[in-house]
Amino acid sequence: MSCLWRRESSLAGREGETVSIPEATRTPGRGALLREFVRRPTQIGAIAASSAALARAMLSGLDCDQAQVVVECGPGTGAFTSHILAELSPGATFLAIEINEACAEFLEKLHPGVAIHRTCVSELPELCRKAGVGAVDIVVSGLPWAAFPSSQQQRLLGAIHGSLRPGGRFVTFAYSHAAGFPPGRRFSALLGRTFAAVERSRTVWRNLPPAFVYRCRK
Repeated sequence: MSCLWRRESSLAGREGETVSIPEATRTPGRGALLREFVRRPTQIGAIAASSAALARAMLSGLDCDQAQVVVECGPGTGAFTSHILAELSPGATFLAIEINEACAEFLEKLHPGVAIHRTCVSELPELCRKAGVGAVDIVVSGLPWAAFPSSQQQRLLGAIHGSLRPGGRFVTFAYSHAAGFPPGRRFSALLGRTFAAVERSRTVWRNLPPAFVYRCRK
Protein backbone atom coordinates (compact mmCIF):
# COMPACT_ATOMS: atom_id res chain seq x y z
CA MET A 1 0.00 0.00 0.00
CA SER A 2 1.30 3.43 -0.88
CA CYS A 3 2.34 5.83 1.86
CA LEU A 4 -0.19 8.50 0.90
CA TRP A 5 -3.51 9.02 -0.83
CA ARG A 6 -4.10 11.35 -3.75
CA ARG A 7 -7.57 12.09 -4.96
CA GLU A 8 -8.01 11.27 -8.64
CA SER A 9 -10.26 13.23 -10.95
CA SER A 10 -12.65 10.29 -11.27
CA LEU A 11 -13.47 10.59 -7.56
CA ALA A 12 -14.13 14.30 -7.59
CA GLY A 13 -17.60 14.41 -9.13
CA ARG A 14 -18.72 16.90 -11.77
CA GLU A 15 -18.36 20.61 -11.19
CA GLY A 16 -21.20 21.87 -9.03
CA GLU A 17 -22.24 18.36 -8.04
CA THR A 18 -22.82 17.66 -4.36
CA VAL A 19 -20.85 14.66 -3.15
CA SER A 20 -23.09 12.66 -0.83
CA ILE A 21 -21.69 10.81 2.16
CA PRO A 22 -23.41 7.49 2.91
CA GLU A 23 -25.12 7.34 6.28
CA ALA A 24 -22.99 4.37 7.26
CA THR A 25 -19.85 6.51 7.07
CA ARG A 26 -21.23 9.49 8.98
CA THR A 27 -21.20 7.93 12.44
CA PRO A 28 -19.16 4.76 12.02
CA GLY A 29 -17.80 2.30 14.48
CA ARG A 30 -19.80 3.08 17.62
CA GLY A 31 -19.13 -0.37 19.08
CA ALA A 32 -15.46 -0.33 18.08
CA LEU A 33 -14.97 3.12 19.56
CA LEU A 34 -16.56 2.19 22.88
CA ARG A 35 -14.46 -0.97 23.16
CA GLU A 36 -11.25 0.94 22.48
CA PHE A 37 -12.20 3.70 24.92
CA VAL A 38 -12.54 1.09 27.68
CA ARG A 39 -9.22 -0.51 26.72
CA ARG A 40 -7.18 2.64 26.00
CA PRO A 41 -8.94 5.79 27.27
CA THR A 42 -5.89 8.03 26.81
CA GLN A 43 -5.73 7.11 23.10
CA ILE A 44 -9.44 7.42 22.33
CA GLY A 45 -10.81 10.02 24.73
CA ALA A 46 -14.48 9.56 23.69
CA ILE A 47 -17.19 6.95 24.01
CA ALA A 48 -19.15 8.09 20.94
CA ALA A 49 -18.11 9.07 17.42
CA SER A 50 -18.24 12.75 16.60
CA SER A 51 -21.42 13.84 14.83
CA ALA A 52 -21.88 15.06 11.27
CA ALA A 53 -22.72 18.47 12.75
CA LEU A 54 -19.32 18.63 14.45
CA ALA A 55 -17.62 17.45 11.25
CA ARG A 56 -19.24 20.31 9.33
CA ALA A 57 -18.12 22.77 12.00
CA MET A 58 -14.58 21.41 11.86
CA LEU A 59 -14.31 21.88 8.08
CA SER A 60 -16.23 25.15 7.87
CA GLY A 61 -14.11 27.85 6.23
CA LEU A 62 -11.07 25.61 5.75
CA ASP A 63 -11.31 25.53 1.94
CA CYS A 64 -10.14 21.93 1.75
CA ASP A 65 -10.95 21.99 -1.96
CA GLN A 66 -8.06 24.43 -2.45
CA ALA A 67 -5.50 22.56 -0.33
CA GLN A 68 -2.67 20.51 -1.78
CA VAL A 69 -1.76 18.60 1.41
CA VAL A 70 -4.21 17.75 4.21
CA VAL A 71 -3.33 15.73 7.32
CA GLU A 72 -5.76 14.16 9.76
CA CYS A 73 -4.35 13.35 13.20
CA GLY A 74 -6.25 10.84 15.30
CA PRO A 75 -9.13 10.07 12.91
CA GLY A 76 -10.42 7.33 15.22
CA THR A 77 -13.21 5.54 13.37
CA GLY A 78 -13.44 8.18 10.64
CA ALA A 79 -16.16 10.61 11.73
CA PHE A 80 -14.33 13.43 9.92
CA THR A 81 -12.43 11.42 7.31
CA SER A 82 -15.27 10.90 4.85
CA HIS A 83 -16.11 14.61 4.94
CA ILE A 84 -12.48 15.57 4.31
CA LEU A 85 -12.08 13.17 1.40
CA ALA A 86 -15.31 14.41 -0.17
CA GLU A 87 -13.99 17.98 -0.23
CA LEU A 88 -10.45 17.38 -1.51
CA SER A 89 -9.62 18.55 -5.02
CA PRO A 90 -8.16 16.23 -7.69
CA GLY A 91 -4.46 15.66 -7.08
CA ALA A 92 -4.55 16.67 -3.41
CA THR A 93 -2.59 14.55 -0.93
CA PHE A 94 -4.16 13.18 2.24
CA LEU A 95 -2.23 11.67 5.16
CA ALA A 96 -3.94 10.01 8.12
CA ILE A 97 -2.18 9.20 11.40
CA GLU A 98 -3.86 6.76 13.79
CA ILE A 99 -1.84 4.99 16.45
CA ASN A 100 -4.68 2.78 17.72
CA GLU A 101 -4.52 -0.50 15.80
CA ALA A 102 -8.23 -1.37 16.01
CA CYS A 103 -9.25 2.06 14.72
CA ALA A 104 -6.63 1.95 11.97
CA GLU A 105 -7.92 -1.42 10.74
CA PHE A 106 -11.50 -0.13 10.81
CA LEU A 107 -10.51 2.92 8.75
CA GLU A 108 -8.68 0.83 6.16
CA LYS A 109 -11.82 -1.21 5.61
CA LEU A 110 -13.96 1.91 5.45
CA HIS A 111 -11.60 3.69 3.03
CA PRO A 112 -9.62 1.00 1.12
CA GLY A 113 -7.60 3.55 -0.87
CA VAL A 114 -6.32 5.42 2.17
CA ALA A 115 -3.13 4.33 3.96
CA ILE A 116 -3.38 4.81 7.71
CA HIS A 117 0.00 5.57 9.28
CA ARG A 118 0.36 3.83 12.63
CA THR A 119 2.75 6.22 14.28
CA CYS A 120 2.81 9.09 16.75
CA VAL A 121 1.84 12.56 15.57
CA SER A 122 5.27 13.72 16.77
CA GLU A 123 6.64 11.92 13.68
CA LEU A 124 4.60 14.08 11.29
CA PRO A 125 7.59 16.07 9.89
CA GLU A 126 9.45 12.83 9.13
CA LEU A 127 6.31 11.25 7.67
CA CYS A 128 5.88 14.21 5.31
CA ARG A 129 9.52 13.92 4.26
CA LYS A 130 9.20 10.21 3.51
CA ALA A 131 5.95 10.79 1.61
CA GLY A 132 7.64 13.39 -0.55
CA VAL A 133 5.28 16.21 0.32
CA GLY A 134 6.20 19.74 1.28
CA ALA A 135 4.62 21.88 3.95
CA VAL A 136 1.08 20.96 5.00
CA ASP A 137 -1.84 23.26 4.20
CA ILE A 138 -4.36 21.92 6.73
CA VAL A 139 -4.20 19.69 9.80
CA VAL A 140 -7.48 18.34 11.17
CA SER A 141 -7.14 16.81 14.63
CA GLY A 142 -9.40 14.49 16.58
CA LEU A 143 -6.80 13.88 19.30
CA PRO A 144 -7.99 13.87 22.94
CA TRP A 145 -5.81 16.81 23.94
CA ALA A 146 -7.31 17.16 27.42
CA ALA A 147 -6.18 13.59 28.21
CA PHE A 148 -2.52 14.42 27.52
CA PRO A 149 0.00 15.77 30.04
CA SER A 150 1.49 19.19 29.34
CA SER A 151 4.73 17.81 27.90
CA GLN A 152 2.85 15.64 25.40
CA GLN A 153 0.55 18.48 24.37
CA GLN A 154 3.60 20.63 23.64
CA ARG A 155 5.45 17.90 21.76
CA LEU A 156 2.55 16.94 19.50
CA LEU A 157 1.43 20.49 18.82
CA GLY A 158 5.02 21.49 18.07
CA ALA A 159 5.27 18.77 15.41
CA ILE A 160 1.98 19.90 13.85
CA HIS A 161 2.95 23.57 13.87
CA GLY A 162 6.36 22.80 12.42
CA SER A 163 4.80 20.88 9.53
CA LEU A 164 2.37 23.62 8.49
CA ARG A 165 3.20 26.16 5.82
CA PRO A 166 3.08 29.85 6.77
CA GLY A 167 -0.61 30.70 6.96
CA GLY A 168 -1.50 27.02 7.26
CA ARG A 169 -4.58 26.01 9.23
CA PHE A 170 -5.00 23.75 12.24
CA VAL A 171 -8.43 22.74 13.57
CA THR A 172 -9.37 20.61 16.53
CA PHE A 173 -12.27 20.36 18.95
CA ALA A 174 -12.85 20.25 22.69
CA TYR A 175 -15.80 19.14 24.76
CA SER A 176 -17.59 22.11 26.29
CA HIS A 177 -17.91 20.54 29.74
CA ALA A 178 -14.15 19.94 29.96
CA ALA A 179 -12.93 23.31 28.69
CA GLY A 180 -12.85 24.86 32.16
CA PHE A 181 -10.78 22.12 33.78
CA PRO A 182 -6.99 22.56 34.09
CA PRO A 183 -6.01 20.36 31.08
CA GLY A 184 -8.51 22.19 28.86
CA ARG A 185 -7.36 25.62 30.01
CA ARG A 186 -3.73 24.58 29.59
CA PHE A 187 -4.32 23.44 26.02
CA SER A 188 -6.23 26.62 25.15
CA ALA A 189 -3.33 28.72 26.46
CA LEU A 190 -0.85 26.60 24.51
CA LEU A 191 -2.77 27.22 21.29
CA GLY A 192 -2.59 30.95 21.93
CA ARG A 193 1.17 30.81 22.44
CA THR A 194 1.77 28.60 19.41
CA PHE A 195 -0.38 30.09 16.64
CA ALA A 196 -0.66 33.59 15.22
CA ALA A 197 -4.45 33.50 15.40
CA VAL A 198 -6.89 31.30 17.32
CA GLU A 199 -10.69 31.38 17.08
CA ARG A 200 -13.27 29.42 19.03
CA SER A 201 -16.55 28.41 17.41
CA ARG A 202 -19.98 28.39 18.93
CA THR A 203 -20.98 25.25 20.80
CA VAL A 204 -22.09 22.38 18.58
CA TRP A 205 -25.02 21.05 20.57
CA ARG A 206 -25.76 18.25 18.12
CA ASN A 207 -22.82 16.21 19.38
CA LEU A 208 -22.38 13.81 22.29
CA PRO A 209 -21.17 15.50 24.39
CA PRO A 210 -21.54 19.08 23.07
CA ALA A 211 -18.28 20.47 21.72
CA PHE A 212 -16.70 23.50 20.10
CA VAL A 213 -13.98 23.97 17.49
CA TYR A 214 -10.63 25.70 17.75
CA ARG A 215 -9.62 27.25 14.40
CA CYS A 216 -5.94 28.24 14.31
CA ARG A 217 -3.68 29.86 11.74
CA LYS A 218 0.12 29.67 11.66
